[in-house]
This record gives sequence, C-alpha cells and structure tokens, in this order.
Amino acid sequence: MTVGILALQGNFSKHLEKLHALDCTALLVKYPEQLQEVDGLVLPGGESTCITLLMEKTGFHSAISEFAKEKPVFGTCAGLILMASEPNDERVNSLHLLDISVNRNGYGRQVHSGIHEIEALVNGRASTHQAMFIRAPKITKTGNNVSVLGKLNNDPVLVQQGHHLAACFHPEMSVDISIYSHFLEMISSKNLAHAV
Repeated sequence: MTVGILALQGNFSKHLEKLHALDCTALLVKYPEQLQEVDGLVLPGGESTCITLLMEKTGFHSAISEFAKEKPVFGTCAGLILMASEPNDERVNSLHLLDISVNRNGYGRQVHSGIHEIEALVNGRASTHQAMFIRAPKITKTGNNVSVLGKLNNDPVLVQQGHHLAACFHPEMSVDISIYSHFLEMISSKNLAHAV
C-alpha cells in the first residue's frame, strides 16, 4: 500500500511522518501522473483558495476528481473544505466528495487556534483525542450518507462518507496516529473490494 500526500501547499511533511510511523509507504504527490502510483490520497491543511488555484493550474482538480471515484481521500482542515459539496466560498472549486456544508474559519482566526479535546470513533473504538484547530473550518450541515466519527461540543469535526474521510483539525500535529490507522484500514478495505 502506498499513500500519497498532495504537496502543493501546506504542512504535508508532517503527514508523511505520521504515515511513516505506521510503516506505510508514503509519497509526496507533486504531479497529477503520480496519482497512478498511490492507493489513497491525503489533502493537507493550508489555504483552501490558494490550493484551489494551484490544483486548477496543474491539472490536479480533474485528476483528483477521477482518482476519488475509486480510491480513498483524506482531507484535513483546508482539505476538508476542498472536499465539501458546499464550501460556501466562491473562490473554492469543490471536489464534491462529501455531502457537507462548511464555514471557513468557523472556529475563529489564527488567534483562536488551539488544542481541543474531541470524542471520536476510529478503528471501531471510541476514544478521546487532543486535536489541534488552526483557523479551522466548521461543519454546519451533513447529508444523510455522512457518518460523524468525531465531535467537539456536539459539532461534527471528523466525518466519513463512503471511502472518503475528513477532519476539521490537524491530526498531523497530534501524537495520536489512530486516525491515520483508520484511513489505512479504509484503503485496505477498498483494495480488498477491488480484488474480489
């Protein structure tokens, strides 16, 4: 199994560290053709409008849209905004991978950033996580096919729909790697389904 991390903008190197900690082969994806080499893709945090422009200039938008039809995508912070069906910002060209509506910077600006304790259900187990929120988007609405795996004050902050996963926070900034482990399980399940 090889997991790609979109390396256009954002803190992609931290995601690389987390995947390596799970003995997973990981690849920084800088060109659309590299998507052929990976079984799943992480869309890191950063600036969603900037990532949108870079994706459109490099051909990534259409390439990821096609990739995501069959393979899992995990978006964090700005990555979640890019996956949302309703990013509520005309500058963001959504990939429409999750039936959610979001409010950019819904948890406040940079000065409001910090660590919050969330309740999450990952790998089939309920647990408490220390989650870093940095200018984080807030999920304001979820569709019927969206599973809420994590909450902060009863608001969804970790969601899954089919073979796609997204977090409002930055799991790469935590010592906990269970959310990455959950994503790898999603990829394994998808690969097994293809093999049958």
